Amino acid sequence: MPFNTQLLPRINGKSLRENGKQYYVDAQGNRLPSVTTILNATKPQEERDRLLNWKARVGTEEATRITTGASRRGTQTHKQIERFLLGENPVCPEGSVAYWESIKPVLEEIDTVKLVEGSVFHYNMSYSGKVDCVASYQGIPCICEWKTADKPKGSIERLYEHPLQLTAYIGAVNECYREYNIEVNHALLVVAIPDREAEVFWFEPEVMKEYWKQWQERVAQYWRSRKGWGW
Repeated sequence: MPFNTQLLPRINGKSLRENGKQYYVDAQGNRLPSVTTILNATKPQEERDRLLNWKARVGTEEATRITTGASRRGTQTHKQIERFLLGENPVCPEGSVAYWESIKPVLEEIDTVKLVEGSVFHYNMSYSGKVDCVASYQGIPCICEWKTADKPKGSIERLYEHPLQLTAYIGAVNECYREYNIEVNHALLVVAIPDREAEVFWFEPEVMKEYWKQWQERVAQYWRSRKGWGW
């Protein structure tokens, strides 16, 4: 096995979908909106327009086919990575072999795995989520996020809101596991691409602090809008 595993205790979070929104419910019954739910609800108009224009360009049916396929391959690849990080020596499903071969060299630089596909809650800011992985990459503790794509992103700008997702997870992990002296302030986002090496995006603490300010604003915006509805 290429890495050490020192797993943190798992938080039992139950995933719940309601009216197209995702929540996680903790063992005490507290229900908090997920990071993706907050990001979707507070998406800037230019981002909404970009998605609408794409759907108009390719057609509704084709857009549905693409997003469904992307979701399926993402789920399969995530399960493959999870089994690998937990030392289960997996056999890869045919549909995700190309993505697995792309990302595996990066996974071999992962060490000290502490959490894999773990629910997290940030009670002070009232949000929740599921973290792909907390581990060390090239010796530095970080939040890890795995993505799949058919072609390279090319730049951080084309990651759109994924860096906000990462900083949200950093905040929640540090909050949830404070008593275990966990302090993560780096982030790794890896994009698996068929027939080529995965793209690696590495985020330093100063950059993540800036994204954290933006995330705080989005959370505040989300809860202001809920109050506006009388929730």
